[in-house]
Amino acid sequence: MSPSSTDADHPTSDRLPETLLGYDQWVCWTEKERDGNLTKIPVDPGTGRYASATDSDTWSSFEQARNRAESDDLSGLGFVFTDEDPLVGVDLDDCRVPETDTTLDWAEDIVETLDSFTEISPSGTGFHVILKGTLPGDRSRKGDVEIYETDRFFTVTGAHVDSTPETIEAQPEALATVYEEFVTPDQGTTAERSSTDDSTPVQREKASSSTGDESSDPLVDLSDEALLSKARHAKNGEKFDRLWRGDTSGYDSQSEADMALCALLAFWTGSDVQRMDRLFRDSGLMREKWDEVHFSDGSTYGEKTVERAAMAVTDHYEPANASRKNRTDSDPVPEETPAQSGDSSEFGSETDSEVTQAEFGASRHRALLESIQQLEAGIERLKTENEALKQDLAEERARRAAAEETTSNPDDESRRLGFWSLLRCWADS
Repeated sequence: MSPSSTDADHPTSDRLPETLLGYDQWVCWTEKERDGNLTKIPVDPGTGRYASATDSDTWSSFEQARNRAESDDLSGLGFVFTDEDPLVGVDLDDCRVPETDTTLDWAEDIVETLDSFTEISPSGTGFHVILKGTLPGDRSRKGDVEIYETDRFFTVTGAHVDSTPETIEAQPEALATVYEEFVTPDQGTTAERSSTDDSTPVQREKASSSTGDESSDPLVDLSDEALLSKARHAKNGEKFDRLWRGDTSGYDSQSEADMALCALLAFWTGSDVQRMDRLFRDSGLMREKWDEVHFSDGSTYGEKTVERAAMAVTDHYEPANASRKNRTDSDPVPEETPAQSGDSSEFGSETDSEVTQAEFGASRHRALLESIQQLEAGIERLKTENEALKQDLAEERARRAAAEETTSNPDDESRRLGFWSLLRCWADS
C-alpha cells in the first residue's frame, strides 16, 4: 500500500477529505521524550501551549493549525474526534514496512473491509482509517488496533493510500465486523486476567464491598465532561489541567506525573478504577507503556498505577445530590469537601505540599512525603556545599599556580644568582 505523496508533515488542504476540513477540531502536535519513549503531545494552535482532546477552546480551524505548525516548526497536525461529529478513527500500528512498502495481511484486510479514507501514519509503520460510524462497544483497543470516536486526537499526515477512497465513507457494518474480529475481548483466556472476570484486584475488592442493587450505582453520577469541568475549576484545577494536557513539568519522571493524575482522578471518580483508566487514556499522559505488562502477575503498568492510586485515596468528591446510603460510620469523611454548586469546587489547598497530601489522602503517605521533602532539602544543602567547595578548590589551585609561576620566574632567578656571585667575589677578595 503506497502513499500518493510522502511529504506529509504539514499536509495542505487539497490532500485531505473535505469532511475533515469542515470541522474546527484541529490541533498541532509535537514529540516529547518520556521515560525513553517519544510521545505525541497535542498543541493549541491559538496559544502554542498544550492542547486537550476534551477542551474545545484549545482547538482551531485547519488553516490556523497548519499556520502554527509551520511557524513553530511543529511535528504535524491532528484532528480531534468528538460526540458532535459522526467520525471514527481506526489506528493500525506496526503493520507496515516502509522500506519495502509491504503490509501485514491482517492490516490489509482491515483497510479493505473499512473501504474509507486511509493514510500512512507519521512513523510510516502504520495506517489511519477515518470513516463514519459508531463504536460498537465500550472497548477501544486490543493489540495493535485502536478505534476511537470521541475525546481523542489523531495525527493527520495526508499521506493518502492510493488504493483507498479519497473521501470519508459511512461504513457502520464494516466497522462492526472489524470490531468484532479484532477488538472484542477474548472469552475464557488468561490474557484477559481471568476466565470469568477481567476486572483488576481493586475492582473486585470494591465490588465485593457492595451488596444488593447498590453495587450497580455509579460512584459519581456525572458525565465525563461535567466531571472534568469540575476538576479544572477546583482550587488545584490548574495543576489538574496541566497533567491532563500531558505537561510533566515539576515531576522528576512521567511515572510520578502518571500517579499524580491518577490520584486526582481517584478523588473525582470515587476511586472507580474502570473510569479512572478510561479517563487517563484520554489524557495527554497516555503512552504505550500504559498497556505494557510490567509485573509477574500479568498486570500492566497502567493497571497497577490505577490500583495504587485508588487504594491510596480515601477522600472522594461527592456531588450535592449524591446519595449517602452507601456510607457507613467507619467511612472517612473528607476534611475539605468540594463546594457543591457551580464551578467553585475545591479539592486540596493552595500549597503544593498540601495539595499532594490531599491527593493521596491517607496519613501513612504524609510521613513518607515529609521524609522525601527532608531528603530533598538535604540534597540541596549538599549541592550548595559542594559548589562552595569547588569554588574554594579552584581558588586554591589558582593561588598555587601563581606562586609556582613567581618562584620559577627567570628574571628573579637571574637576580638571585647574580647576588650570590657578587658575594663570592667579595669573599675571595
